[in-house]
Amino acid sequence: MKIQVAADLLDGLVLALLNRKDYYGYSLTQDIQKAISISESTMYPVLRRMRRNGYLTTYDQAYQGRNRRYYKITDEGREHLKKVLEMWSNYKESLDKVFFVSSKGDE
Repeated sequence: MKIQVAADLLDGLVLALLNRKDYYGYSLTQDIQKAISISESTMYPVLRRMRRNGYLTTYDQAYQGRNRRYYKITDEGREHLKKVLEMWSNYKESLDKVFFVSSKGDE
């Protein structure tokens, strides 16, 4: 069984990685796949949407005779990441209360 990942959570994962370093698309997808199941065909529309929203920018860099498109987080992306982290913290806390409720029923 797989848990569906909401857009905000996916945005947060992408921005968290980009907050550490710039990535080209394939490499970013590979690192995201370490946490969740996502295909490249799903990832690229997400990256385009995030770029339109101002959360990231792109630049091209030559690599072995071809260009790689790199993604870089923007200041707006960092602000959105902060919001997503806060939402995640609240969400996780509410789930933890259900999953890990005391067997005594005193919580």
